[in-house]
Parts: sequence; C-alpha cells; structure tokens
Amino acid sequence: MSHPSMIHHSGRASTSYRRTFGVPNPISISSYSPSYSSVNSRKPMSSGHYMRSMSPVVSSRSSNYHHQQRQRSSTQLPRLTYEKVDFQLADAVNAEFLATRSNEKVELQDLNDRFASFIDKVHYLEQQNSGLQQELSQFKGQLQEGKPNRATELFQEELRELRRQLDHVGKERDQYQVERDNLAEDMNLLKQRLDEENQKRAEVESNLIVFRKDVDDATLSRLELERKIESLMDEIEFLKKLHEEEIQDVQVSVQTQQMKMEVEQTARPDLAAALKDIRAQYENIASKNMHESEEWYKSKFADLTDSAKRNTDALRQAKQEQNEHRRQMQSLNCEIDALKSTNEALLRQMREMEGQFGVEANNYQDNVGRLEEEMHHLKDEMARHLREYQDLLNVKMALDIEIATYRKLLEGEESRIIVPMHPSQYGRSGDRGEIHHIDNNISLFFSLFYYYFISFSKQIHRYLSVSSLDLTYP
Repeated sequence: MSHPSMIHHSGRASTSYRRTFGVPNPISISSYSPSYSSVNSRKPMSSGHYMRSMSPVVSSRSSNYHHQQRQRSSTQLPRLTYEKVDFQLADAVNAEFLATRSNEKVELQDLNDRFASFIDKVHYLEQQNSGLQQELSQFKGQLQEGKPNRATELFQEELRELRRQLDHVGKERDQYQVERDNLAEDMNLLKQRLDEENQKRAEVESNLIVFRKDVDDATLSRLELERKIESLMDEIEFLKKLHEEEIQDVQVSVQTQQMKMEVEQTARPDLAAALKDIRAQYENIASKNMHESEEWYKSKFADLTDSAKRNTDALRQAKQEQNEHRRQMQSLNCEIDALKSTNEALLRQMREMEGQFGVEANNYQDNVGRLEEEMHHLKDEMARHLREYQDLLNVKMALDIEIATYRKLLEGEESRIIVPMHPSQYGRSGDRGEIHHIDNNISLFFSLFYYYFISFSKQIHRYLSVSSLDLTYP
C-alpha cells in the first residue's frame, strides 16, 4: 500500500516531466528561450531551503555537488545554439535521460512502497499506543478507585480457592480427629468391658472349679449312697429271707404247737388262743419292721435321688454357663481383634492423611509463595512496561515530528518539481546544460531523500525490534 499523496505527486511528476522533457525534436530543442530562468531561479532557492532544513553537512555537500555538476555540464555538454543542432548528441542525451528517469521511477516506486509500509507501521504503533493509553488510563482509574487489576483478581481468586481448600482440609482433619477420639473412647470402653468379662470369666472359672469339687463330692456321695442302697437292698433281701425262714420256723413251730395243742387240747383248751395271740404279735412285729425298713429305704432313696438331681442340675447349669462364657469370650476376642485391626487401619490412615495433608499444605504454601512472587514480578513488569511505554510515547512524539517535517519537505519538493512546464517556455532558452542541471538536482534530491529515508527506517526498525516484544501486557 502506498501513500496517496506520494502516488499522486509521483504520477503528476512523471507525466509533466515526460510531457516537458520527452523525446526531443529539433524544433523544441532549438526553440528554447531564456524564460526558463524563472523556474531555474526558483529551483535553487527551494533546494537550498530544503538543504538547510535537512542539515548543514548535507547543504554543503549539495552546494559542492551543484557546483561540480555545473562545471561538468558546462565542460561535457556543448551549448545549444540557434545556428547548429547535433541530433546524435541530442539522441544520446535523451536516451541517457530516459534510462536515468526509468531508474528514478523504479527507485521512487520502491521509496513509495517503503514509505507506505512505514506509514502502516506508524498507524500500527498509533493503534498500539491508543490501546496502551486506554489500558494505562484504565489501570490508573483502577488504582485511583482502589480496584484490583485482573492479575490481582486472579491471584486473589486463586488465594481464596486455596484458603477454601485449606479450610476443607482442616475440617476433614478435625472430623478425623473427632472420629479417632470417638474410636479411642469406644476402644477404652471395650477394653473395660473386656477386663470386666475377663474378671467374670475368672470368677466363673473359680466357681466352676468349686462346682467341679462339689460335683465330685456329690458323685462320690452318690456312689457311696448307691453302695449303701445296694447293701441295704442286700440286707433287706437277707432280712426278707430271714423273715421268711423265721415265718417258716414260726409256722413249723406253730404247726407243731398246734399238733401239740391238738394233742393236749383236751387237757389245755386255752393254748390255741395263746398261739393266736403270739402269731398276731409276731405278724405285727414283722409288718412293722417291714414297713419301717421300706419307709427308711424310700426316704433314703428319695434323698439320694433329690441330691443327685440337684447335683445334675447344678452340673448342667455350670456346663451351660461355661459354654455361654466360652462363647462370650470367643465373641469378645473376635471383637477385640476386629477393633485392633480397625484401630491399626485408622491409625495408618490417619498417618497417611497427616502426611498427605502435610504435603498438600506445603504445596499450597509453595503455590502461595510462587503466586506472591509472580504478583511482585507482574507488578515490576507492569512498572517496566509503563516506563517503556512512556519512552515509546516520547519516541513516537519525536518520530511524529520528524515524519511531519519529512512530509512537509516531500510535499514542498514535489510541488516544486511538479510545476507544469510547456515546451514553449524552453524554446527560447537554447541551453541544454540547464536541463541536465535540473535532472542532476532531481537525482540529488531523490538520492538524499533515499539516504535519509533509509536512516530513518533503520532507526524505526531499531526501536521496533527493541520494543516489539513488550508492547502488550501478558
């Protein structure tokens, strides 16, 4: 993209110059008039004004160069007169002029392109400058209002998130500590219950030992009573046999007595009644003894049966209590093992969580420290950007002044060059050296313009290369 004014002026210059200094003919060359002196007199003044605007060194160089070109043109080119015209020399000068003009046109197009790119860069820098000014004004307004910037907001948000996580971790840690305390209390209660159950078991075992002794004593008593029962049964059988024998003896004696009484009945009539009385007495004695022995045997047997039953019930109850205590001991042992494993798992989990939370807390502290360092770094970098922005703003103002100066110089020089000149104005001069002098002045102007434009572009490129990475905020 080229600058419109440059393109317009360059087009006008090439057209007017070609129209004025195109392919010469004998009539236009021989009909130069001294009226060109007005243009020639106006040209050194503007050129000198331009040289004074550029620098004293350039002005001195251009004056020397003008003097040398005048001498060279006066020595090399012959003076055109009305009497004689050299067409071959005119054709050679015209060809050389056309070649020089075409080269100057290419250089002018290149300069236009470079100047357009430079203007684009200037516009880009102006846009960047306006954006930076807006950001700077926004940042200053935030600083004046006390509002944090985006980096501070991000840091504060990250800090709040980390604090929420720390609070959550602290709550979980407190909850786990409460659970640990509750489990410790439960474990202490279970230990107390275990101790109580162990005491009860010891008491039951001691009672069981006593009961075993009692059972052994009862068993011995039962065996002894059984032996006594057997002996009594034998004694009863013996007494029965003895009683039967006695009864038989009594019956035999009674029969003998009856026989004797029958024999002696006649003499002793009261003997039968006496025998009946004796028999009745013996029967009463025998039945009484039988009844007493049976009662004593039944009472002894009932006592032994009751004591054996009581001992059996006590033994069965002791065995049941022993089995119940054994089951309780097994269940308590299982509960103790489960609680021990649970306590170990909880202690291990608590240690792991303490280590994990310690590592996370250290990481969070490191992140907080890193974020604080980044915040300080961002503040320093922001201050550096502000300083660089101020420097760039100063450089831009200086560049704007130089650009305005160069634009005025270019517009003034182009307006001086693009003065319409008709062939009738040169028909009365008759001086081809003046034409070549104008061409040399134009070449000198564009060479000087190219030199200063290249130096100015290098200066701009140096400023852009230094500050291209720091134009935007991170």
